[in-house]
Amino acid sequence: MAMDPGFTAEQDGIRRTLRELLHKRCGPEELRAALDLPGGHDRTLWTALAEQLGLPGLALPEEYGGVGCSPTDLALAAEESGRALAPSPLLATSVLAAPLVLALGTGAQRSALLPRICDGALTAALAVPGPALATALALTGPPDGDWAGGGRAGGVQARRVQGDWRLYGEVVQVLDGHSAGVLVVPAHTGGYVRSRTLLFLVAGGATGLVRTRQTSLDATRAQARLQLRDVRAELLGGGGGSDGEEADVPAALARVGECAAAFLACEAVGAGDRALERTVEYLGQRRQFGRLIGSFQAVQHRLADVYVRLQAARSAAYYAAWTAGGPGGGADAPDRPRERAGGLALAQALQALRCAAAEGIQLHGGIGFTWEHEAHLYFKRAAGDELLFGPVHRLRAHAAGEARLFERTEVPA
Repeated sequence: MAMDPGFTAEQDGIRRTLRELLHKRCGPEELRAALDLPGGHDRTLWTALAEQLGLPGLALPEEYGGVGCSPTDLALAAEESGRALAPSPLLATSVLAAPLVLALGTGAQRSALLPRICDGALTAALAVPGPALATALALTGPPDGDWAGGGRAGGVQARRVQGDWRLYGEVVQVLDGHSAGVLVVPAHTGGYVRSRTLLFLVAGGATGLVRTRQTSLDATRAQARLQLRDVRAELLGGGGGSDGEEADVPAALARVGECAAAFLACEAVGAGDRALERTVEYLGQRRQFGRLIGSFQAVQHRLADVYVRLQAARSAAYYAAWTAGGPGGGADAPDRPRERAGGLALAQALQALRCAAAEGIQLHGGIGFTWEHEAHLYFKRAAGDELLFGPVHRLRAHAAGEARLFERTEVPA
């Protein structure tokens, strides 16, 4: 089945409405004000996104109050949120946490959580340490190893106490972990011999849970330190013990990672596009040596290079979104391509955003480095995302390994 590069009327409507809403509600002044709020985002904007667009539940089934669109639509919406650098729980809630509840949760857990997520009343977070997030999502390597706290030390440990699950440990740099209403917490259990990672649900106000907002390079992606001190938790799904089949947590995280990579790639393309637009606008106004800066051929060449990078990254991001789940089914449907394009698309998009943001700062001159100007926020978004979901060379190396590009082939004698 070939990819259709065009957009449906519904997709165009979502993008147009979202851009108009963010233009009105998330301008430069509103953005800075939201970053200073305890939650790191404007709650009224989140409510508006839920009520007017159904954005939190855009890719969730209608039976739970969602819109019933595919991950492709959510990724395309990300391009618009990236343009505005809109601080919101969308990534943590709808891209990372909610798909895990949908894929692994019991019927009761889905019914209790997903409708509230869809209407914007409940936010969620995946409590994976920031430095290990790319590994857990299978973006830079296989999701095995000690990313959730290996063996008997580190991370979060789970054990049964009188029939209840209890969690102990600490997780740092958790996206929106300080404000989320429910946490999806990976934890080790089974002791040293049978150690395995399971997912647990923890209420945001649970006894023994201490949450502290941390300073982050990219202030538009709020992060938190979570300390779990004998916290009561609920196992996500019905397995994890002798009473049911154990969930394949690494496989579920890998599927979420593919959709997350497409989402982040589209978001980075939107941010880079807006950074380029702002730079072009500035160069068309400021004069130096008696002429507009934008009229210098060397400057035009630099802008043309950025434009070409962004266009190539946009094509890769759209393709990744399509493979993650376009018309006709999800990534595992019979008519979908089998390759995992998300990691490569994310690498290309992050590199394009970094280039657009760096050129923007350079061409704005001294003001581009100041807090008063938005140019530095785009550069911090590029650097912050690469720290969380990269780096770029590891994204590409893992994709090459998955595709077996550099395997030796035996030459017949």
